[in-house]
Amino acid sequence: MRPTALKLTAGILLFCGLSSAVKAQVEPINVVTTAVPFLRISPDARSGGMGELGVATSPDAYSGLWNIGKVAFNQSKGGIGATYTPWLKDLVNDVYLATLSGYYKFDENQAFSGSVRYFSLGNITFTDNLGNDFGSFRPREFGIDVGYSRKLSAKSGVGIALKYINSNLAGGTTVGSTTYKAGSAVAADLAYYHDGKKPTGSGWAWGAVLSNLGSKISYTDNADAKDFIPANLGLGANYTSKFNDVNSISFGVEVNKLLVPTPPTDPATPQQLADYRSKGVVGSWFSSFGDAPDGFGEELKEFQLSLGAEYWYNNQFALRAGYFYENKNKGNRRYFTTGLGLKYNVFGFNFAYLIPTGAGVSRNPLSNTLRFSVLFDLDGSAKATK
Repeated sequence: MRPTALKLTAGILLFCGLSSAVKAQVEPINVVTTAVPFLRISPDARSGGMGELGVATSPDAYSGLWNIGKVAFNQSKGGIGATYTPWLKDLVNDVYLATLSGYYKFDENQAFSGSVRYFSLGNITFTDNLGNDFGSFRPREFGIDVGYSRKLSAKSGVGIALKYINSNLAGGTTVGSTTYKAGSAVAADLAYYHDGKKPTGSGWAWGAVLSNLGSKISYTDNADAKDFIPANLGLGANYTSKFNDVNSISFGVEVNKLLVPTPPTDPATPQQLADYRSKGVVGSWFSSFGDAPDGFGEELKEFQLSLGAEYWYNNQFALRAGYFYENKNKGNRRYFTTGLGLKYNVFGFNFAYLIPTGAGVSRNPLSNTLRFSVLFDLDGSAKATK
């Protein structure tokens, strides 16, 4: 947005976790960026406590946001979850992500799910590069998902989710001859889940997810100024060991890669920028595995890694820990997470806390922040009575 809000620009840089990555380094920094990055923020505190792990973990009320294929594997008839995530808490107190998610099972093999994500960037004063005041506005973004999940067998399932995305960052502000409007996009998730655990409760589960496969988004009437949304490939595996009736522990690993073109290395020629902007959506999903300027070695750096563990006692108390890794030239986000969970009757409570790894990594907007989720089990009271 050229000369719009300086504060907004700084906020978006922090939002993407890149503020510290501007430091001079020997290797060039070439971060894959997209519009509406809030779609890649962990939507619940349980996964947030396990290093942003969610593709192959045991199903819950947030499964539709991680792997729509595992929703039908929930044991309860239905569930609802709500999460509040403060954002940039060390700097401001009015930026946050709120998530509401739920599911309902028609029978043992089919389930419907839905969710709403709302991201508020707080109140921002818009100025141009000369300091002229363009007024105040509260930038905001939201996404609405609806999904269907079905078991293919007792151990495997698939799902599809459709979503509408809206991003209003400038509220119709006009600068020169350009008016910045709200952008919108539509997308879909496709997912597979396999639960290979034995009747004892121990064993492997794994999944694969293609998320945010959809149109580009634009904030102006310029047809050439459309941005990619964060289409993503996620692969995950999770192993559960159940010691006895009251003690169990699981370990998981997950890799993610944005299916978005790698930007040309800075400084880029006008032709390189034009070629990057003109890439088609579907073609970019495939070409994103081989379009990095420095070849396959750079492509490998674009994979993000999550490691996590979860311990349950009597299915009522949980302890969690995790680690998230991103290459220093692709965003440089690296941090530990910890969390805990509590279940009582129909209610569940999850908490997560992010711990920065120290100097030399990008400042994370969730550093030293407590996230929390509240869950409601529609079958909880019936099971407790039984």
